[in-house]
Amino acid sequence: MKKSLLLAITLLIGIASYGQTTTENVKLALNAGSAKELIKYFNEVTELKIDDSGANYSRIQAESVLRDFFQQNQVENFDYIHKGASPEGLKYNIGMYNAKSGTFRVVILLKEVKGQYVVDTMNLNKE
Repeated sequence: MKKSLLLAITLLIGIASYGQTTTENVKLALNAGSAKELIKYFNEVTELKIDDSGANYSRIQAESVLRDFFQQNQVENFDYIHKGASPEGLKYNIGMYNAKSGTFRVVILLKEVKGQYVVDTMNLNKE
């Protein structure tokens, strides 16, 4: 009984910490302005919108779109301003991407896929 309880608690902590790890790795990739690093944490198909324009993209397509975004909007700083979760198990993060060209509000929705949290939706809107 104790072993089962300990195993269950360990698994829950591991799942929760993976979501946190994904969140932190996404933050690092945004701060680096690296599309290549960022898409490592994307779902197979991810909804990506920049200023309300976008679509569902494969990782390869998303990398190209993000590379263009980073070239046009060189990062100065990215930081989260809010993190949360829904009762259904979705995690969301809201952050501010400060670029030389202006500030963007970034909304990221993380979804659990095969036991791992991945970016399912990312919206970047200029403030």
